[in-house]
Amino acid sequence: MTNVAEKFIEYIQYEKRYSPHTITSYKNDLAQFFAYLSAVYQLSDIKEVNHLIVRSWMVSLVEKKIDPRSINRKVTTLKSFYRFLLREGILFENPMLKIQAPKIAKKLPLFVEKDKMTLLFDHVNFGEGFSAFRDRLLMEIFYSTGVRLSELINLKEADVDLGQLSLKVLGKRNKERIIPFSHALKQHIADYLELKNKQSFKNKSLYVFVTDNGEKLYSKFVYRLTVKLLGQVTTMKKKSPHVLRHTFATHMLNNGADINAIKELLGHANLAATQVYTHNTIEKLKNIHKQSHPKA
Repeated sequence: MTNVAEKFIEYIQYEKRYSPHTITSYKNDLAQFFAYLSAVYQLSDIKEVNHLIVRSWMVSLVEKKIDPRSINRKVTTLKSFYRFLLREGILFENPMLKIQAPKIAKKLPLFVEKDKMTLLFDHVNFGEGFSAFRDRLLMEIFYSTGVRLSELINLKEADVDLGQLSLKVLGKRNKERIIPFSHALKQHIADYLELKNKQSFKNKSLYVFVTDNGEKLYSKFVYRLTVKLLGQVTTMKKKSPHVLRHTFATHMLNNGADINAIKELLGHANLAATQVYTHNTIEKLKNIHKQSHPKA
């Protein structure tokens, strides 16, 4: 089974162009599935696996109190894996057709309130010098454009068009999109790039955001920074770059932006992924009604 799994990973890496994070998740899911097949059923041939065996694995995950979202992702991994096996002619029947993923209660996207974001940019002391310029600009771009963490750290200077007030980012599945930004943000970007080019780094990086040593930024750096800065203006438990993406979308929608425009800005493949933000707006209206109506 190891050989077919390796071929599958190569397929999603080089042909489907999945992100490194997704590839790692798929590898781990398949490794766990194969370990289960070996330990419980003593199976080493993928052709011997049927839908009852797959279902028993799912039951074992539920019994271990694995989060339903994680189980759903593992089911998605297996569905992709079996489609690949059919495509390659390794199998001729798909056991996943009889598998139904567990239902998940929808969670509303967490976002930072508008007044808290104002507090962040107007009253938080980012410090002085290059690192302060960089840290503030990171937060401004997250909030002003809704880019993903991976899109931001891979943003190159050549992707920034100050004349057209736009960023070119490479999203999921290598899908390119253009995101506009404001004149105010243009000035902040220009000031930062000028300061960056004056730094005495050993190597000049093509990437917009770099560490204090001039190296390309990495995910953990940005994540820790975001948690630290948001922690100064909000007590919400979940603080991350993705929360700022949710914040961008929610504030845009609450201020009258068309949902299809938000979909394009976020780089969502379909409108359903964007419509989750409408629930926040509905919840806000419910709260206003409850607080304002005499019979609420």
